[in-house]
This record gives sequence, C-alpha cells and structure tokens, in this order.
Amino acid sequence: MDKNKTHKGKQPEAQQENVAEEQAPEVMDVLDECEGDSEETAEALSDNATLQNELEEARAEIEKEKKEYLFLMADFDNYRKRVTREKAELMKNAGERVLLGILPIVDDFERGLAATADSGNADAVRQGMELIYNKLIKYLESNGVKAMESTGADFDADFHEAIATIPAPSEDLKGKVIDTTQKGYMINDKVLRHAKVAVGE
Repeated sequence: MDKNKTHKGKQPEAQQENVAEEQAPEVMDVLDECEGDSEETAEALSDNATLQNELEEARAEIEKEKKEYLFLMADFDNYRKRVTREKAELMKNAGERVLLGILPIVDDFERGLAATADSGNADAVRQGMELIYNKLIKYLESNGVKAMESTGADFDADFHEAIATIPAPSEDLKGKVIDTTQKGYMINDKVLRHAKVAVGE
C-alpha cells in the first residue's frame, strides 16, 4: 500500500515533468517572439525618433525660409516705393528744368516787345524776333527736340498726319508731301508731334 502511495505520489511529478517538457518548446517560441517584438519595438522607436528629428529640422527650415521670404517681400516693397518716389521726383524736376530753361526766352520776348513799342522800324523788330526764335530753337535742340523736314519727303503715317490731298504737279510728286501746314517735331528719335501735311495724288 505504501508502495502504491509512493508510486501514486510520484506520478504527478512525472506528469508535471512531461508537461513541462512538452510546453518548453512553446515557451521558448513565446520568448523568441517577445525578443523579436522588443527588437521591432526598439527599431520602431528609433525610426520614430529619427522621423521626429527630421520633422523638427523641416519645420525649422520652413520657419527660416518663411522669415527670409517675408524679409525679401518687405525689402522689395521698400524698393518699389523708393523707385516710384524717385521716378515722380525725376519727372517733376525734369519738367521744372525745362520750364526754367524757357524763362530766359520769355525775358527776351518781353525786352523785345518793350523795345519795339515805340519803334516804327519793322526790320529791327524782325531781327529781334529772329534772335529770340534762334535762341528757342537752340534750347529745344539741346533738349533733344528737332523739327522734321517733311515737304518733298515720301508720306509716312508714322511721322505725318495727312489733312488734305491735292493733285500732284508732276508724276514724281504723287504720294509725297506737297505742303506742310504745321511742323512736326522729334524728341530723341521719337515723334513728339506729327507733321500736318498735304499729300499729292
């Protein structure tokens, strides 16, 4: 009876050993899986940290470029305002300079009118007017303004404004300017005023 008890008492231990032996591979697999999971977790954490660093760097770079862009926009806006102001001042000063140059000619006209008020000498008056006229023409030329030579030239709509057509006195004058009723003027190779002309047909 004691033997049976002893045998019976030992049997569960044997069963336990058998169960442990059977479960050992499964436990090892679970442990291997856990090790694999922790390696994957560590790798994922490392990747996450790398991505987080890259994201922070990208944000810092975007913030830097945004500041540079805003600085450039402000700088460009200041430049545009300065150029607009300088252009307005230049146009204003250019107009003032032209008008200032005309004032001495006005003075000459006034002196000429005063001198000829009591004079009956038409030649003297004409000479005075010619002097003032020549002075005015020289002033215009010094500012790039020159009169067009239209009479006898081929009609060109870029330079001439036809106000009349008249029969040409000869065949070679057809399509040419026969008469100029108002002179045209150029300023630095650009038409300032078109010449008003009569064209032969």
